[in-house]
Amino acid sequence: MFDVRANGEAWSFAVRVMPRASRERVLGLHGGALKVALTAPPVEGAANDALVTLIAKALGLPRGAVRIVRGEKSRDKLVEVTGADEAAIRALVAG
Repeated sequence: MFDVRANGEAWSFAVRVMPRASRERVLGLHGGALKVALTAPPVEGAANDALVTLIAKALGLPRGAVRIVRGEKSRDKLVEVTGADEAAIRALVAG
């Protein structure tokens, strides 16, 4: 089950990142977290930047509306999104 939580005006959810993939895409769920493949390596924040860009683009939001709250140096992250509704975030699972 994909857990999306309200934090005031924002929504937060868990993301599992797979860096150095052949292409960037949402892969579905991994233990309740959104699983995302990124082409960027996990070096100097490149994968984090790619994750923010991918989620923002998928939701039709500016990059500033997406931020990593926890797990900047881990594959498991907590992401917070402002300006999207819960249904749009849950639709990310479908790819």
